[in-house]
Amino acid sequence: MYRIVSAQFLAENIKKIEIEAPRIAKKRNAGQFVMIRVDESGERVPLTIADSNPEKGTITIIVQGMGKTTRELNSKNTGDTITDVVGPLGAPSHIEKFGTVVSIGGGVGTAIAYPTAVALKKAGNYVITINGARSKDLVILEKEMTTVSDEAYITTDDGSYGFHGFVTQKLQELIDSGRTIDYVLAIGPIPMMKAIAEVTRPYHIKTVVSLNPIMVDGTGMCGGCRVTVDKQIKFACVDGPEFDAHLVDFKNLSDRNKIYLPEEKQSAEAYVHRCNLIKSV
Repeated sequence: MYRIVSAQFLAENIKKIEIEAPRIAKKRNAGQFVMIRVDESGERVPLTIADSNPEKGTITIIVQGMGKTTRELNSKNTGDTITDVVGPLGAPSHIEKFGTVVSIGGGVGTAIAYPTAVALKKAGNYVITINGARSKDLVILEKEMTTVSDEAYITTDDGSYGFHGFVTQKLQELIDSGRTIDYVLAIGPIPMMKAIAEVTRPYHIKTVVSLNPIMVDGTGMCGGCRVTVDKQIKFACVDGPEFDAHLVDFKNLSDRNKIYLPEEKQSAEAYVHRCNLIKSV
């Protein structure tokens, strides 16, 4: 069992959870993730390690409650326990001094972009961050991203905060200003990452994305997380999760992620219905 040290909502359905996991905290690097099983009958889900504190022996994850398991996880509070937390898994982010880097997080993808932005800053890069959300109330980790940035920008789809528009538009604005950008990291919804890749492609800017395919065990055994990169089959859990954005087959990734949508929807609805019944008793 893994004890939850603290749990708090950052925005609607988005919760920051600090978990007691000393061995993982000591070994974790930027870009890696854990596989979590909420209880003995639950499924395994991959979640990126947003931060860690080796001295306290804790890791931090940020969870968006979308399906049954993530909603169950977000129902947990300080002092509760989680059955399994396995990691750190995946290849760490490739960190070096590139020069000027742009770290882009879309929605809860900001939680994944943040630790890599920290590592890139420590490596001596000039760090620009773009934190995108649908609206002001869904912006997360603004203070943390600003602290690690030489320049920090917020974008909202509805214009309720920061730049009115998409992260792609802010990135294009930076490119059009004539400044040299040496490296782009983009993490968020699949359409966003694909769009970022198309923005940077004509300029030959090295661009990396962290992929989010269906994943079962996180060790390469099941093959569920296979993705097509440069026309070759890769496993996101061991070969990634980060890949060259200009080589990723985003259509294949999107199609595979939709395979179990009916079952996922049914499971989530059943969970909500059960919760409502319990509340009404």
